[in-house]
Amino acid sequence: MISVTGLAKAFGGQVLFRDVTITLAAGRRTALVGNNGAGKTTLIEILMGEQAPDAGEIHRPKDLRIGYLPQELTEISQGTVLDTVLGGASEVRALEHKLTELTELLGVTTGAEHDRVLAEFGEAQHRFEDLGGYALEAEAQAILSGLGFAPDDGERPLRDMSGGWRMRAALAQLLLAKPDVLILDEPTNHLDTDSVTWLEDTLRAYPGAVLFVSHDRDFIDTVADRVVELAFQTAAEYVGGFAEFVVEREERLARLETIRDQQQREIARVERFVDRFRYKATKARQVQSRLKTLEKLARIEVPTQRELVARFAFPEPRRSSRVVAELEQITLGYDGSPILSNIDLFVERGQKLGVVGPNGAGKTTLLRLLLGQLAPMTGTWKIGSNVDIATFAQHQVDGLDFNRTALQEIQTVAVAGERRNMRTVLGSFGFPGDMAERKVGDLSGGERTRLALAKALLNPVNLLILDEPTNHLDLASCDLLEDALRAYPGTVLLVSHDRYLIREVCDHLVAVRGGTVTMHLGVDEAVLSPRTGARPTAESAANTAPPRVAGSSKARDSERAVNKTASTSANAPRSDDRQAARKRDEAERRNARHNATKDLRKRIERLERDLGQAEATVAELQRQLADPDVYADNEHVQDLVARYDAAKDRASELMETWVKATEELERIAGRA
Repeated sequence: MISVTGLAKAFGGQVLFRDVTITLAAGRRTALVGNNGAGKTTLIEILMGEQAPDAGEIHRPKDLRIGYLPQELTEISQGTVLDTVLGGASEVRALEHKLTELTELLGVTTGAEHDRVLAEFGEAQHRFEDLGGYALEAEAQAILSGLGFAPDDGERPLRDMSGGWRMRAALAQLLLAKPDVLILDEPTNHLDTDSVTWLEDTLRAYPGAVLFVSHDRDFIDTVADRVVELAFQTAAEYVGGFAEFVVEREERLARLETIRDQQQREIARVERFVDRFRYKATKARQVQSRLKTLEKLARIEVPTQRELVARFAFPEPRRSSRVVAELEQITLGYDGSPILSNIDLFVERGQKLGVVGPNGAGKTTLLRLLLGQLAPMTGTWKIGSNVDIATFAQHQVDGLDFNRTALQEIQTVAVAGERRNMRTVLGSFGFPGDMAERKVGDLSGGERTRLALAKALLNPVNLLILDEPTNHLDLASCDLLEDALRAYPGTVLLVSHDRYLIREVCDHLVAVRGGTVTMHLGVDEAVLSPRTGARPTAESAANTAPPRVAGSSKARDSERAVNKTASTSANAPRSDDRQAARKRDEAERRNARHNATKDLRKRIERLERDLGQAEATVAELQRQLADPDVYADNEHVQDLVARYDAAKDRASELMETWVKATEELERIAGRA
């Protein structure tokens, strides 16, 4: 657990925050929100011990394990994806190496030394089993699958993967490591909606403390049971998810406004007294006393809407034809290999379409066709007349010149003779006043995203193709982007993992999945946020994997080397009698094994049936708890949580019994 009280930090005389009090306890999931530049990253670094606060106290146990996922990786592993993920379980891997060394020693030692090594091996093996070592690779593969990796991606070198997939591997490493405190900075930025759904389920079941920064309102609402907002040089904590946070924040601002108004009336009364008696000697003492009171008074400030959000603006586009884009029997792919087949898609003027589906399904491939960057393998397609396209993708942020100012950067795309004031345009995108003169290299990730959006949307267009526009934006900017897109008179194709944004902006969904493209009228939650029982959480994947079969090969080899009995080789029998005798012996051994384990096998079959039912119950209760409508009834929620905890305990007990039974079966079978 981490506990901080009275935390304060300033840079160069500018106060980031003061009097911040936060507790990160086991099982608590806290969302950290705030505008870009409010100090979220600084607060995280203080919690991790990488920065020292100017004031306040931090209580952090010495043996506390903290795992941190930054927005960008500074180092890239040289191993495979699976090796990188397994690197998170350092203690298990160290034990695995130790077991291998002890196995080698067992083969060369005798007497008392052999007994000592054997005892040490037993202790190490017991600890290895307690930590789930035999199921480690299975758990790692389950986590990779949940985060969208294909089955054979585990053997690919991590350096060959894109930046987004490297971030997923880093997240998988943390989830496998299971630190006491898990700190995630925008963990959904590089995920698709399927993987976001899986991560939500995983974090809800995470036993340690979770602190995460996110702009994804659905993600916050599903995962968080606390929201801490950094704003106006302090932190306010709200109990509940995003919906509760919004309601409570508005109530808090209303209360603050009432208190501010009362204070202003009192200040005005005191100032009238001072002005009236300032030059009367008989009132000098009272005047000075009141002046000192006014000087010491901490003025209450209430944030205005202008301070809370940045403002996006779209110039009025020309009118396009009714048919914006039409695709008939299109097949798309690369190097002769199709990715999408038999596409029929009709996009009309004014539609706002959310493009959804797992990463790698072909969403970007579809967009490349519409942008004229990829020719179809078969089929016909056309873009309507008078269609002007603007596109935004994350790589456009990388194309910004870090040595230019924000003003110089946006001027590079301004049309000659443009009458609009570029400073006004920058102000509407959250760069008012002197911020227009800041170097791009000095801007935060969210500010660079806003600047790249400003460049993409500066000139009038009637078709917007947006690829993950909310990555690195703060919540306030997401809200204003949502409002602008809803009011935008043109056509929109929006690829985003932000389900809230899609739900609020889009009229229909275009699902790219399984090699096909399907238009769905309206915004169907089953299409937008699919939840399948086939995808286990990291915890359940570890519990359901047969530990001996799917576990670490090195550890299994070590165990076999210790447990195998000494045997001597014999020449193959040459006579028919000897062959017949051998067959009879083998048949008798098989019968003996069968009789010795018959009841145990039946018991294992019953356990597997019971375990399957228990895990199905856990999955169903997880599904119910993921439904936001459930939280309208507090008693029902408490009942669901209690049943969920009991079901998890039941599944865990069955798994432990199953493991012991299968180990007993292996022992008897090997001895018979």
